[in-house]
Amino acid sequence: MRKAVTLILTAWLSAPAFTAASPDTEDRIRKVQNLIPPVLVKGETPALKPLAQRMAELKLPGVSIAVIHDGRIDWARGFGVTRIDGPPVTENTLFQAASISKPVFALAVLHLADAGKLDLDANVNTYLKAWKLPDNDFTRQKPVTLRAMLTHTAGLTVHGFPGYSADSKLPAITQILDGTPPANTAPIRVDIPPGAQWRYSGGGYVLAQQVLSDVTGLPLPKLMQDSVLAPLGMTRSTYEQPLPAARLSEVAMPYRGGGDALSEGPHAYPEMAAAGLWTTPTDLARYALGVRDALAGKSSVLSAKTARAMLTPVMQQQGLGPQVGGSTVRKYFTHGGANEGYRCLLFAYEDGEGAIVMTNNDSGGEILGEVMRTIAYVYQWPDFTPPTRVLAKLPPESLDRFAGVYQLNDGSTYLARKDGDHLAGAVLGNTPVALSPSSDREFFARDVDVVVNFEVDAKGTATSVRHRLGGWERSGARVEESRAKLVLAYAEKTAQRIKEQKPAPNSEAVIRKLFASLAAGKPEYDSMTPQMADITRQQLTNLQSSVVGFGALKELRFSKVNENGGDEFEADFEKAALKVMMHLDENDRIAGAWMAPR
Repeated sequence: MRKAVTLILTAWLSAPAFTAASPDTEDRIRKVQNLIPPVLVKGETPALKPLAQRMAELKLPGVSIAVIHDGRIDWARGFGVTRIDGPPVTENTLFQAASISKPVFALAVLHLADAGKLDLDANVNTYLKAWKLPDNDFTRQKPVTLRAMLTHTAGLTVHGFPGYSADSKLPAITQILDGTPPANTAPIRVDIPPGAQWRYSGGGYVLAQQVLSDVTGLPLPKLMQDSVLAPLGMTRSTYEQPLPAARLSEVAMPYRGGGDALSEGPHAYPEMAAAGLWTTPTDLARYALGVRDALAGKSSVLSAKTARAMLTPVMQQQGLGPQVGGSTVRKYFTHGGANEGYRCLLFAYEDGEGAIVMTNNDSGGEILGEVMRTIAYVYQWPDFTPPTRVLAKLPPESLDRFAGVYQLNDGSTYLARKDGDHLAGAVLGNTPVALSPSSDREFFARDVDVVVNFEVDAKGTATSVRHRLGGWERSGARVEESRAKLVLAYAEKTAQRIKEQKPAPNSEAVIRKLFASLAAGKPEYDSMTPQMADITRQQLTNLQSSVVGFGALKELRFSKVNENGGDEFEADFEKAALKVMMHLDENDRIAGAWMAPR
């Protein structure tokens, strides 16, 4: 009898917190499960792909979605499983919010500012007790403030955090700030003038976490529970790190992109403000609706004035926590997240529409935009909705005049080639896409939102190109014949390497040299493209710390040439096993590189 009562209570407590969906809502749920392509063509029926099929392709165990409509949570559902051969994902399944932790944490900072306990524009060292941000020439010119930290304009280092395995000793916040063991990231310091530029810094949020600890005397999980989570009704959420063992049964377990589980389970993130929130899409929907209430002056968490300041861009569309935007008068706030084994996205309009998607695989980042695009189409949002193109007819022989090599104004190179009866094009280092004509000189891709416009001379030969990828536009002129021959030869060799699965002759040597130079803190920037050199300069402190932490490189094994022509290797270090990708341009410069745990 006692067992039966327990089962009944358990079933009741885990039941959905929603009444049965209306027929209209059920119809929308059904439509969202059939993913719409990135581009629609007028007069053609779009080829839909079932969500379950796309999840299988990505080896993605679970997805959880909540949709906001007309100022309320319209529906919330889980798809797939929490782990392979495990129970299904439900709307109550916990995921790591990763960097979506930041805009939720920002509410606590702003709540204390509303209460007069913090000044967003004061020098943070006036609040810090257990630790002080070291002064240098940059901070003496302009002090670091909470406003700057929340908007990623404080000039602080450390982009993000890898977290700690379950059997690792967790560092104190002061050890993370100083980059001392057992912390696994570099010291958090000011290395560019505060206010000079937007540069994403999880390190700034860790420093803000220390400020709140010193000002309130409360551990962050308790402070967040009392000031933000409970008032907004985020009943399943917590900033506790690691998550209490009693709650692990509620978790969608993390997976690598290849489908392998993280053997150690979810990583712990003592950098709670930056990456430590455990939550559900439903609770994040309550956060979004709470922001809407605050804008309307109906919140105990934030005043309307502070809420409006939070959603006012400071630099690079960055507000005080969330990023903001909108292609029409309807403005939105948003943030994404990426922890080890988790990818997620929050998007919400100020007027009470939005969605949250959470996944438990590193490959989940590929599906977030696809799901959000489909939701936008079903709910008829002005943003994220796929564009509709008009298909024109051009004789194949007219395409020859567009084929050529173009130097774009961001330093990249665009190659257009005739492929049978159609045109194909790509920025070097990316997979070529088939282009369909929408006029006698404008073309579009079907598999990605790309539009390519050509300018032609009096003879009808293309002289320049304008390339638009979503909202990102680049342009440039056709290059001289000698350069074009070099690029075409490079493209032919790359296609052959992909077919034969052979790495570039010097890619292994370049990788070894790059790791050695990063460990020494002296990369050879002349061996990189300008864009790659800029990225490396910005991230050098963190890169050097990471590479030094790996220990000596013991073995480097070629794995494959990927579809973009990048050479992928497996790297065994003394203290880490990584996947490494190296992409060289036509001049053998490093055009792209990444590394990820294996």
